[in-house]
Amino acid sequence: MRVGIAADHGGFGLKEDLVARLRAAGHEVADFGAYQLNQGDDYPDFVTPLAHAVAAGTVERGVAVCGSGVGAAVCANKIPGIRAGLVSDHFSARQGVEDDHMNIICMGGRTVGPFLAWDLVEAFLAAEFGQAERYLRRLDKVASLEREMSAGRSASARSET
Repeated sequence: MRVGIAADHGGFGLKEDLVARLRAAGHEVADFGAYQLNQGDDYPDFVTPLAHAVAAGTVERGVAVCGSGVGAAVCANKIPGIRAGLVSDHFSARQGVEDDHMNIICMGGRTVGPFLAWDLVEAFLAAEFGQAERYLRRLDKVASLEREMSAGRSASARSET
């Protein structure tokens, strides 16, 4: 699977560990940075390009890591088509894909250790969307919200000109 990964300074060490594990497991990895530890960097600079790549289908799924995982999840979910979840347990890593079609898993480099992180990533990547009618109905409602927000921004942008 082609997997994208991104992290700021708070998740840099965990990202490096996950990149090595993903490659060893046979995955093709697109690394969106950070490429070196820099305490002054900001997670949106790395998570946003990752989220755009997932939304465009350039990578199949994404892994985003910041200090707590919260900022990465908030940022990723601003991109239309992204369904990112902050995950710290095996059940949610699997269920988030099966029921909610989660396409980016977010974790905290300061809250999740490397062994648990790898277990979560493996569960996330192995899971498949269930496509049950109720899941499709829910996703359609989420997509409708994205369309409304996009249309609302377009209308307000037109009214400002």
